Amino acid sequence: MIFKLKKRCFSIALLFCSIIGFSQNTSFLKKSDTLNKQRRNAVIITESILAGGSLLALNELWYKNHERSNFHFINDNAEWKQMDKVGHFMTSYYVGKIGMEVLDWAGVSKKNQLIYGATFGFTFLTVVEVLDGFSKKWGASYGDILANAAGTSFLIGQELLWNEQRITVKYSFHQTEFAKQRPNTLGENYLQQALKDYNGQTYWLSTNIWSFNKKSNFPKWLNVAFGYGADGMLYGETKPSNPFPQDPYRQFYLSLDLDLTKIDTKSKFLKSLFSVVNFIKIPSPTLEINTKGQIKFHYLYF
Repeated sequence: MIFKLKKRCFSIALLFCSIIGFSQNTSFLKKSDTLNKQRRNAVIITESILAGGSLLALNELWYKNHERSNFHFINDNAEWKQMDKVGHFMTSYYVGKIGMEVLDWAGVSKKNQLIYGATFGFTFLTVVEVLDGFSKKWGASYGDILANAAGTSFLIGQELLWNEQRITVKYSFHQTEFAKQRPNTLGENYLQQALKDYNGQTYWLSTNIWSFNKKSNFPKWLNVAFGYGADGMLYGETKPSNPFPQDPYRQFYLSLDLDLTKIDTKSKFLKSLFSVVNFIKIPSPTLEINTKGQIKFHYLYF
């Protein structure tokens, strides 16, 4: 389980950051109104290199040193209060969203953006699951594949319904005391913990109110966000054999947020920057309700 968490964090972070970097560079260029074959081909080649390179790196760093097996599935749906599944949902959503945006920049039709761009996240993450399935130490996860499909469906569904993303998936993180108790699993430093310590992660559905009534005077940039998190987790599951006791519980949040892409600015640099970092939930006053029966108010929740 420790190695599987590390491997998943690595694969998601590597491809996600690489594609974000490519998207950031291309956002400075005006998108083509008609199909630009040179741009389209550049996108296809770049994505193929990034995806292929990521998978080769994974094989060298993780799979190569572990015993292979016949393809098999595992059921890890009960672990980590499903926080890892929500992470898969978000990653599939954003990698697909970026896949759409770079094809849009190349002038590719909306239909083909949805077919080939929006599904990129699901395709890549599913290939990783297949590699898991041939590893004796791990195994392909039904829940992960379903979460990948859900993230892609959430992206495509909004495009088909509204021709835009009125509800975006966002992420926030704060450090917890649990990582110090199991640093090998939950992370030894801030960056590792941001990827691996589910206790400090919160995933959000950030809803842009103005987009549902564009004739209103409601601020375009102000969102209402609904969050999900979990706490008290040192292990994926609570078992008598665990050396440390744990008391895991779920958390549900209601908060305000900003849609940075709707902030008016003439600066191309700021527009590009806002587009790239918009997946981060802005710290705001937040109401928490958890499964311990507690209601908490955070003046500023990260």
